[in-house]
Amino acid sequence: MNDLKVLGEFYFSQLSNKPIWDAKGRRIGRLYDMAIRWDSVSPQVTGIRYAKRIPALIPIEWVVSWDSEGLRLNTTFDPLLTCPLHDDETFIGKWLLDKQIIDLEGSRLVRVNDISLSWVSHDDHQFVVLVAVDIGVRGLFRRLGIEFLLSRIDNKFVGSQYIKPLESRTSSLQLTREKEQLRQLHPADIADIIEEMDYKQRANFLDALDSQQAIDALTEMELDTQVEMINQMDEDRASDILEEMPADQAADILGELSSAKSEELLRLMESEDAEDVRELMQYEDDTAGSLMTTEYVGLPFWLTAEQAIDELRRLAPEAETIYYLYVVDEQEILEGVLSLRELIIASPETPLKDLMHTKIVKISPYDDHEKVTDIIHKYGLLAVPVVNDQDQVLGIITVDDVLELLMPDRPRVESHTTLIARRREAKGGHSE
Repeated sequence: MNDLKVLGEFYFSQLSNKPIWDAKGRRIGRLYDMAIRWDSVSPQVTGIRYAKRIPALIPIEWVVSWDSEGLRLNTTFDPLLTCPLHDDETFIGKWLLDKQIIDLEGSRLVRVNDISLSWVSHDDHQFVVLVAVDIGVRGLFRRLGIEFLLSRIDNKFVGSQYIKPLESRTSSLQLTREKEQLRQLHPADIADIIEEMDYKQRANFLDALDSQQAIDALTEMELDTQVEMINQMDEDRASDILEEMPADQAADILGELSSAKSEELLRLMESEDAEDVRELMQYEDDTAGSLMTTEYVGLPFWLTAEQAIDELRRLAPEAETIYYLYVVDEQEILEGVLSLRELIIASPETPLKDLMHTKIVKISPYDDHEKVTDIIHKYGLLAVPVVNDQDQVLGIITVDDVLELLMPDRPRVESHTTLIARRREAKGGHSE
């Protein structure tokens, strides 16, 4: 088997509008675009569009040379032998040039300024592949014919395997690799990418995500973007997503919608989820109740440590945080609290009532934000329980909620809270 040989490298901008000659030296048109079969791994050029108003393509196999003067064919041109654009092909210039794409490696939204192509040979077969897109200013200057002004500046490329175009292709192009790569992006990165898109792009992109990706990404967005996205969705999908979001975030979103829209979405949600959200929506914006989430771990005081760990495995996926575990009686009255670390290192047969701390820092749902902030800061807490006049647990407020309150424009850094938690867990910290 022969090795892969690179016969030539060039940019789309260097070939665009260049003349095309056939084997008899006749000029038969210009390169207006290139058809490509896209698989996001080794996208190959399949044909050349040689006229604006003619949809037919010159098969790539006819091209014998590429240079700055133009393209030459290895045969006499016959329009009857040209080929159409197939369902699994698209025009790369129209589809990519000057368009926004997702750089899957850099987790960002970028603009394509040029396209890098290679003419290669393998096993006596020659073909042209799309190698990368140029997202740097040098690519833009190259198209203007003044690249020499930036000759000292490096090109900025994104390899074809990391490209996720935003514009839809033909229905036949199913890019399973792209979808898998999108799943590897952190929800906060997806949220940042979506927030950089325009109104139409946001809606189309969110439709391409599966439900869990959409939920995770929405959870990381700013409130105004969350509201916009929910407003764009059909009501069934919007209600499904709101059901799966943290109840406090769902309440914030619904509180920004019109009363009619909010009520309709609540009606479509599962009754238990809707009830939790309605409960949170009753609190004024500047109260602790508006900050709290109802997704906490409450454990009966009669459980042993071993039983509590088993119960924690069941409850943890739905909880906002499990660093603190709240011990309650049959009426959800708060009896005590312990840290996850304390539970794990305890003897399996030890009951929670012997592990819990009964001196508990707690707040009312009607306390103001300043009091919440002061308490969490004073005691160095990761979360604080919110109780009613009977000491029944209504929910918890996490340090993340307070950070968002203090620094609404801060970068989303999930590891910040995680790092604090790890340090306190290592020291056996609890909300005592």
